[in-house]
Amino acid sequence: CYIIDADTVAREALAKGSDCLQTLAEYFGYDIIDQDGQCNRRLLAQRAFADAEKTALLNKTTHPWIKRRIEEYITIYRRTSEGYIVIDAPLLYESGCDRLCDKVIAVTAPAEIRLHRIMQRDGLTKEEALLRMQAQPDSAFYTGKADFIIDGSQPLPVVQAAVAELLENLESKEER
Repeated sequence: CYIIDADTVAREALAKGSDCLQTLAEYFGYDIIDQDGQCNRRLLAQRAFADAEKTALLNKTTHPWIKRRIEEYITIYRRTSEGYIVIDAPLLYESGCDRLCDKVIAVTAPAEIRLHRIMQRDGLTKEEALLRMQAQPDSAFYTGKADFIIDGSQPLPVVQAAVAELLENLESKEER
């Protein structure tokens, strides 16, 4: 199993010197790039999540870049390895990466749990995390499109075990 983490790929999109970061600076202000050439992610997020139009501009810029990079990772993996590939992406459908998948698994959780996890993972304030959550569709959007749904309201080790079990079941079905 090869896991592609779309959040990690998104950080690559914002890396020093990337064309994606340069385009974002043109839209959101060159001060989103600090003196060392690094993206000030907090400042970019403040501007990008300020309203729906700006969020759409962020997505229009980053999603094609992220999708192309994920396609590159898939190509490299398929040349060198066998087995399935998992794309872990919070905005799978919005980025068009769902078209790269044979099956989609949605891991859903109540808003309060998602809020807490986002704040912990990204070191955000409650307000910053809420702005990001409000920029995304609700759980029904994902559950209506997914092939499989996992309850993400349990502690993370339980959720991870459920995902691993489902992946194992899918892999054993393919081997038959």
